[in-house]
Amino acid sequence: MPELPEVETSRAGVAPYLEGAVVSRLVIRQSRLRWPIPDQLVSSLEGQSIREVSRRGKYLLIRVEGGSALVHLGMSGSLRMLPESSPAGKHDHVDLELATGWVMRFTDPRRFGAWLWQPAGELHPLLASLGPEPLSDAFDTRYLAAKAKGRKTAIKALIMDSHVVVGVGNIYANEALYQAGIDPRRASGRISRVRLARLVEAIKQVLAAAIIQGGTTLRDFVGGDGKPGYFKQALSVYGRGGEACPGCGKMLTEIKLGQRSTVFCRSCQR
Repeated sequence: MPELPEVETSRAGVAPYLEGAVVSRLVIRQSRLRWPIPDQLVSSLEGQSIREVSRRGKYLLIRVEGGSALVHLGMSGSLRMLPESSPAGKHDHVDLELATGWVMRFTDPRRFGAWLWQPAGELHPLLASLGPEPLSDAFDTRYLAAKAKGRKTAIKALIMDSHVVVGVGNIYANEALYQAGIDPRRASGRISRVRLARLVEAIKQVLAAAIIQGGTTLRDFVGGDGKPGYFKQALSVYGRGGEACPGCGKMLTEIKLGQRSTVFCRSCQR
């Protein structure tokens, strides 16, 4: 599933093509995604100049004068910038055609992605309850300590809760907890402030490094050349259950925690 670094990589890839361009046409081949594409999306976008492409959590926001299109990649979605004449494939559900001759093509084999509409001056319900961005100043030790206080919830589940902080998906939660030396099963409320400070810093470092390297699971959307994100080569624990810990050499443990694959070192993480 695309996580925050992959979505940010996608945003950075399509933004230079979209920002300042006029939408000539929105082609919807399949409107039944995770939620039905709203009828007003076509009339709200066509003929409008795109002012900004931003990101909130795992949502891309394509802003025009009257509001913003919210795009979510779901579990299998991707975006590519292609010449307008490029033939569409079976799973190419939405095309955002630009007056420049480029098209941003949304491909989603499993159809768990979304195209929604947020009128100007309003906040879509899906964005209203989201926690702070993990790379922002709002996500700091004091904030995380307040959210963890008295909680029996496993720390991995807490930092993956989008109401607490957005965008810390499974891959990066595993990596950050390893870097901070914290057992992912430990109750959130039983972790000292000093160790929570290490975790905050680890989350920021892991996500920033993943963004620089193009993410882990997504490909180069702009060129469409299929190049993978390179952060996979830097993973310390995720996907490495049963292998040697890069820190102490002991075998890494893999369990299911909250129905998600969780890999950690019983020796290095307490």
